[in-house]
Amino acid sequence: MAIIRCPECGHSVSDMAPVCPSCGVEIAGRIITCPQCGTAYFKNQPECPACHHLTAASQQQAQATTPPPAPTAEQQQALQQATAQHEEELLREREAEARKKSNRRIVIVSFVIAVIAMGVCYAFYSSARNSKESEAYEYAMGSKDPMVLQSYLDTYKDAPEAHLDSIQAHLDLLRQLDRDWTDACITGTRNALEQYIERHPDSPYKQQAMHKLDSIDWTTAQGANTVEAFETYLEQHPTGDYADMANDNIKSLNANTVQPEEQLMVSTAFRDFFTSLNNKDEDMLTSSVAQLLTSFLGKPNATRSDVVTFMHKIYKPTVESMRWTSSEDYNISKKEIGDQQYEYTVSFAATQAVHNTDGTTTNNKYKIVAKLNPDGQISDLKMTKIVE
Repeated sequence: MAIIRCPECGHSVSDMAPVCPSCGVEIAGRIITCPQCGTAYFKNQPECPACHHLTAASQQQAQATTPPPAPTAEQQQALQQATAQHEEELLREREAEARKKSNRRIVIVSFVIAVIAMGVCYAFYSSARNSKESEAYEYAMGSKDPMVLQSYLDTYKDAPEAHLDSIQAHLDLLRQLDRDWTDACITGTRNALEQYIERHPDSPYKQQAMHKLDSIDWTTAQGANTVEAFETYLEQHPTGDYADMANDNIKSLNANTVQPEEQLMVSTAFRDFFTSLNNKDEDMLTSSVAQLLTSFLGKPNATRSDVVTFMHKIYKPTVESMRWTSSEDYNISKKEIGDQQYEYTVSFAATQAVHNTDGTTTNNKYKIVAKLNPDGQISDLKMTKIVE
C-alpha cells in the first residue's frame, strides 16, 4: 500500500482506498504510478501528466503503428519473387483442388444420373408390367374359358393377391359350371336342365341348355299331336326352333279336327234354334240363323223372314204347344273357308212332340243336316222326316 496524491483533487490518499475521501473519485484499481517520476494518474491516460512517460500499452501501440524501415531494392525483388512463387503454388493447388472437386462432382452427378435413369427405367418397366397385368386381369375376368384364367395364373404369379384370388375363384366357378353341365347332359331330363339354368343363369352353356329344353318340349308336343299340346309348346318357347312347325300343325289340326269349343258352339246354336221354336220367340230364332241362308228347308237364298214364316206355319190352329229336342249326337265336319275361318257341316236327329188342342200328342222324328258359318249361325238347314 502506498500514499498517493488523488489525480482529481491532489489530496493524499491510499492507493488501496476505494474512493478519494475528498472528491469521491474511484481510486482502487484505476490508478497507476509513473515508473519514471512517481506521479500517480489514471490508467486510462496514455502517458504520465508530469513527465509524459508513455504507459506500456501506449508504447506497444506506438510500436505497432510505427512503419517498418523501407526494404532495399534487393529485398523488394526477393520478396516479389517469393510472393509470385507463392501465388503460383497457391494457384496450382487451387487448380488441382478444383480439378478434384470437379472430378468428384462429375462422379457424383454421373452416379445420381445413373441412379435416376435406373429408377426411371424400373418405373417404366414396373408401370408397363403393371399395365399389362391389369389388362390381362380384366380380359381373364371377362372370359368364360378356363384356359384363359389358368394362363393368367401361370404368367402373373407375382400379381396382386386380390387379383390372384379373384381369378382363382372365377376359375373354380367355371370348373364347377363344367361339372354341373356334364351332369345335366348325362341326365338329359327337362328337370335336370331347368335346375342347371336356375343355378347358373349366366352360364356359357345356358343357350345350349335352352335348345335342349326346346327339343324335349317339341318331342312331347309331337307325341301328343293336339292343338293344346302345340299351344303349350308355343307358350313355353314363343320363339323356339320349332315355333313355325307348331303353328303349322295347329292350323292343320284346326282344319281337320273339331275342337271342344267348336262342339260347344254347334250345340249352343241348335239348342237356341229349337228353344226359340218351342217358345215362339222370333228374336231368338232370327239371331240363331244367318241373315241370308244358302238354303232353308229346300228354299234357296232364304232370309230370316222365311225362317219366322216356317215357325208360324208349323203352329197350326189345332196345335196347343210344341217341344223340339235334339239328340245332341252331333256328327260335325269342318272346312276352312278363310284364314282360320271354318264352315261346319252338322248332322243329327231331332224329335218333335206336338200337343194338340184335343189333348192328343203327336211325336215326329227328323234327320237334320245343317251348316253353320264361322260366327256359329245356321246358314243351311234340311229336315227329313223319319217314318218308322
